[in-house]
Amino acid sequence: MEAQNFDVIIIGGGLAGLCSAIHLSQSSFKVLLIEKNEYPKHKVCGEYVSNEVLPYLDFLGFDPLEFGAKSISNFELTTLNNKKIKAKLPLGGFGMSRYEMDFQLYKLAISKGVEVLKDSVIDVNFEADNFKVETKSNKKFQSKIVIGAFGKRSNLDVQFNRKFIKKKSPYLGVKIHVSGKFPEDKVALHNFKGGYCGVSKVENNHINLCYITDFESFKKYKDIESFQEEVVFKNSTLKEIFNNSEIQFENPLTISQISFETKQPIENHIIMCGDSAGMIHPLCGNGMGMAIRSAQLASELIIDYLQGKIESREKLEKYYAKRWQQTFSFRLKIGHTIAYLFRQNWLAPKLLIMLRWFPFLVPLIIKTTHGKPMKA
Repeated sequence: MEAQNFDVIIIGGGLAGLCSAIHLSQSSFKVLLIEKNEYPKHKVCGEYVSNEVLPYLDFLGFDPLEFGAKSISNFELTTLNNKKIKAKLPLGGFGMSRYEMDFQLYKLAISKGVEVLKDSVIDVNFEADNFKVETKSNKKFQSKIVIGAFGKRSNLDVQFNRKFIKKKSPYLGVKIHVSGKFPEDKVALHNFKGGYCGVSKVENNHINLCYITDFESFKKYKDIESFQEEVVFKNSTLKEIFNNSEIQFENPLTISQISFETKQPIENHIIMCGDSAGMIHPLCGNGMGMAIRSAQLASELIIDYLQGKIESREKLEKYYAKRWQQTFSFRLKIGHTIAYLFRQNWLAPKLLIMLRWFPFLVPLIIKTTHGKPMKA
């Protein structure tokens, strides 16, 4: 079977993949997006997005508020001993589920002429300055550019022998949606022993509860309910939210082996976007914003390359790697540092006490892990 030709093939249809597809299609390139799952689909995610991405989303023709996203301007943190720290978010943000946001971006991509294929990629080869991509259903494609936007972990990471995939990661993520009382304009981070839970409202007045914990701590208990009762609910604020809300999911969503190891933004000449290029610790609450921002960085440079303004693939890759590092490396370092400090059980309570004494530090810390509004 002869391979079908595209200008760009995007592997993975999350935020980074969808935004790249829409952006590139707006410049009249032929784009194929390959995603293994159906839309819409829930994902383990904090579902808070920094407003830094709003100008870019506007450029793509997408307004989150049109689909019920909640505007968020306040931040609250509770400590292990149930002390509260409150602050204004420097830029603010919005709450929107991945179920809704990915689905609406998918529909926008289709309307812009992006071809979307529900399939899994099993092989990617680069030869003679072209990519050959093969899927599980034995379809074959080729293109000048491939974007890797396949998320935190993939069989392709194993195929490319990426360094991070060899290291076991100790983290487990759990997410549910509930209905109940919670301020629309607030995102909260509630600490418990061995982890923390993010809380914010999304569309439909649902509350997203998403927590991350050390798997070693979790496996001491027989199931999620026992872990929550014995560990999570030691935080009285979390206990109140869980106990006074109605669960909207049949079962909680879980994800394990979450890796925050350093990744490379280019692998085997594939331009990596979103979590495939690097993940900021969820404690910093800006993973969705970073995914969207990386899509913009990649798309702008790919357009210049395909239009001949960047004269070689080598320069394209060099420019992207450099721009990615300039945009995200400081955020990631700060995120790693914050996460490390909060993992020290003896130190974390002292740090939180310090933040209660000096609350002006909270927005300053938030600023270090968020960017400025992106001009499109």
